[in-house]
Amino acid sequence: MKHKEKQTEKSGHSMLSNILYFVRLMFKHSPGLVIGEMLWGIVLKLPTRLVSVIGVKYIIDNVSAGAGKEKIFGAVGIIAVILIASETAAWIFREFYWNSEKERASRALNETLYQKAKSLDLANYDNPEFYNNFILTIEASADNIQNVLGLVRNYVGEFISLLTICSVVLALDPICLLIIIAIVIIFTPISKKIGTYQMQRREDNNRLHRRADYFARVFYLQDYAKEVRMNNIKPLLIKRYNEAAQAVCDNQKKYVRKIDLAYFIQETGVQIVGFMFILPLYLGYCVLEAKTMSAGSFVAAFNGAFSIASSFSFLTVTAVRNFSERAKMIEKYRQFLKCEPTISSGDTEAECGTPEKIEIKNLSFTYPNSKEKVLSDINITVNPCEKIALVGYNGAGKTTLTNLLLRLYEPSEGEILFGGENIKNATLDSHRKRFAAVFQDFQLFACTLGENVSLDKEVDKPRAESALKHSGFTKELEKGIDTPLLREFDDEGIMVSGGEAQKIAIARAFYKKCPYVILDEPSANLDPVAEYNLNQAMLEAAKDKTVIFISHRLSTTVNADRIYVMEKGRIIESGTHRELMEKNGAYAYMFNLQAEKYRT
Repeated sequence: MKHKEKQTEKSGHSMLSNILYFVRLMFKHSPGLVIGEMLWGIVLKLPTRLVSVIGVKYIIDNVSAGAGKEKIFGAVGIIAVILIASETAAWIFREFYWNSEKERASRALNETLYQKAKSLDLANYDNPEFYNNFILTIEASADNIQNVLGLVRNYVGEFISLLTICSVVLALDPICLLIIIAIVIIFTPISKKIGTYQMQRREDNNRLHRRADYFARVFYLQDYAKEVRMNNIKPLLIKRYNEAAQAVCDNQKKYVRKIDLAYFIQETGVQIVGFMFILPLYLGYCVLEAKTMSAGSFVAAFNGAFSIASSFSFLTVTAVRNFSERAKMIEKYRQFLKCEPTISSGDTEAECGTPEKIEIKNLSFTYPNSKEKVLSDINITVNPCEKIALVGYNGAGKTTLTNLLLRLYEPSEGEILFGGENIKNATLDSHRKRFAAVFQDFQLFACTLGENVSLDKEVDKPRAESALKHSGFTKELEKGIDTPLLREFDDEGIMVSGGEAQKIAIARAFYKKCPYVILDEPSANLDPVAEYNLNQAMLEAAKDKTVIFISHRLSTTVNADRIYVMEKGRIIESGTHRELMEKNGAYAYMFNLQAEKYRT
């Protein structure tokens, strides 16, 4: 029983379940789009199929019977009107509704994904499988809409056409219909084999294309431009690219032979043996010997055979193959939306007022899917308005500790108290609003300078300008705070240097009204003068706030109220700069080593 449960969980939902799930989801966002797609499929397929069967039969029978020109031209005119009307209806739907509604539905789907992504914890992003599925889900969202609804459109159109034409042929001659269905069914396994080969080829091609695409990106992305031009790696990259591209070509050859052979057997069997020999013999007998069928019925049955074969092949092979591929992406979509955050929000609204005492008690943490502790038994007390420095070598656990303070991760053991209250009792939003955080791996957004400082829709311009001034951002800009950054949405957006970008990120800490500030390597990209000015400005602006900062430049820690030295997830020393220098331990060693480099 357990084995079956595990197997079901691993395999996920069935293809049909995933397709119906996505169609229902689309119907929820845009019922008109889903219904319109289905009607579009019928309008595109059915009239032409009926004309090729009933319309042609009517004209041929009337010509054979010696009907007047008016009747024949009238029939042709009606057929033309039907075909033009169906094409016009499809065009109106596509141009005046489908294009815009598809984008609206895509926006709704993506918004659902983005809201879900925002609610999940950083721990999810540490899971490679989750992260890969997330990227695929985001990238394939709009693609799924177009492809799945397109498949549904064609499926409905082909299904209705199949039923209708089968009914017409059945009315003409039941035996003829049986012959057509028998021919199609006999050769359907070959069609399925072709579909399997094509799916395997596509999967292999996708894998091989990713390799070739990587080397192509190396040559056109700016990130690699300097390294490629300054070193002799170009021949190696081109060699690897050629190997990857050749692998794609070899894969194509491998499958093309199989697919072509299967196509040849199928086409020979269905088209030549079935529809060019067996079916014409029977129809000829009915027309010439048995006299049970007219010339028009002969042509109608013949055209109906090709229509039935085409619809049957699509419904049993092409659609199944394409639906199967789409279903895999929808499965990822469903799994992503099923993910739940591991960090639960409390019920209490935390106050964003004056700083309170922070107590970190017996805190330990292990990253998901890891056995090694990153933090072990951390105990720290931070009094209101203190300036606390965390120092230590890379990997000591400094950034992880601040992430736990922000509740970006949940402690494995221990607790964190603000004003004597466990932070788990506060709602996530209200707790995080108490902090201004500048991360080591900060990001600028494709927004205005002011919006990058406020990180909000509303910008208090005087406060943003003051925050930039305190951070040392002095770049003269014609549009000032309204200057767009980056060029994703504005060709005139400006690009800033690493140091300028860091000053903009630091300005966020000056801008936000909150009692606590966390700075992770705030001066990493700044020159010594800018670093000194920043430290002075930060001490002045944050005199009524609690500040916790991480720094590898120990010159910035001199004025901290207390310094905690971390090593391998533990606190090995703590005290003021003077106290730690007198201890002549790890901190004194690191400080003297840096100071000696400056003196040298």
